Amino acid sequence: MSLKFTFAGFGHAHINSLYKHVDQMDELTFVAACEPDDALREGTESAGIPVAYTSFDTMFEDVDCDVVAIGAVFGDRGALAIEALKRGKHVIADKPLCTRMSELNEIERLAKEKDLRVGCMFTQRGSKTSAGVRHLIKSGRLGDIHAITFGGQHPLNLDKRPGWYFEPGRHGGTITDIFIHAADAIPWMTGHSFDRILAARCWNALAPQHPDFEDGAQLMMRLNSGCGILGDVSYFMPTKGGYGMPYYWRTTFFGSEGIAEISAVSNTIDLAENGEVVTASPEGPLPEGYLSGFLADIEGTATSESLSTADVIRATRIAISVQEAADNRSFDIPLS
Repeated sequence: MSLKFTFAGFGHAHINSLYKHVDQMDELTFVAACEPDDALREGTESAGIPVAYTSFDTMFEDVDCDVVAIGAVFGDRGALAIEALKRGKHVIADKPLCTRMSELNEIERLAKEKDLRVGCMFTQRGSKTSAGVRHLIKSGRLGDIHAITFGGQHPLNLDKRPGWYFEPGRHGGTITDIFIHAADAIPWMTGHSFDRILAARCWNALAPQHPDFEDGAQLMMRLNSGCGILGDVSYFMPTKGGYGMPYYWRTTFFGSEGIAEISAVSNTIDLAENGEVVTASPEGPLPEGYLSGFLADIEGTATSESLSTADVIRATRIAISVQEAADNRSFDIPLS
């Protein structure tokens, strides 16, 4: 299957990794990229990515493609995805896909109406340890999962963050930004869906000079199995070494027969069984990354392991719903 990719926006450097994947795969072809912001365009080109367009509309009109990859400023992504779908293009985006529920509803409608696929860079799908915990749970080795706690805290890196993060309406909220990974990964790993938002809170802690930017974010939820979820996705990791500490994306699963804990910086699983904690290598099927899942979805060869359009829409809806609960100070909200 041969597919031509255009790239719409480079608001966050995450999208650069997708460009590298496309550039390295024989069946995928990069055909054009656009970034209207001068500083972002300069930084993108210095990273080795050619950017020929400064207008999204012009690129959409000029360039023939099959897929639009979206890495623009968070608050602009929904409108770009909608435009791409209207033009009959598949869409894959850095997370979040969009920041407004109205945009998500239109994205879902257009994808169904035009039989197009929507992907998202949910990288936990490609983690061997996440897949290993999924295997432990599916095999019954941990028993029934009664509670999950996770810390998805990130460094704020205030001096290096793009300025748009702190402009009202452009970021979309810390829960939408970071929790969206867990909104996809937890149902995938456990086999159960979120059915209730019990509480959520966002607040400004580390950046008082940007009072509208809420860098603190915590939530409490429930799965349809009754499993309780406690999560913190604040920007509270230290700047120095924050991405390399064992606390970075650490998730603990409390089961009736055992406990498993994983971290984004470890290739092994801490497994507690029969009163003993051991370091275990992940077992089970190798994970399928987000891009492989997206391509399989387009080709019609997706399996239960593949990240599908429905999965992307569902996880985005959950994340935006929790963000709205925090913004509106709402509690005990059922999820369909």
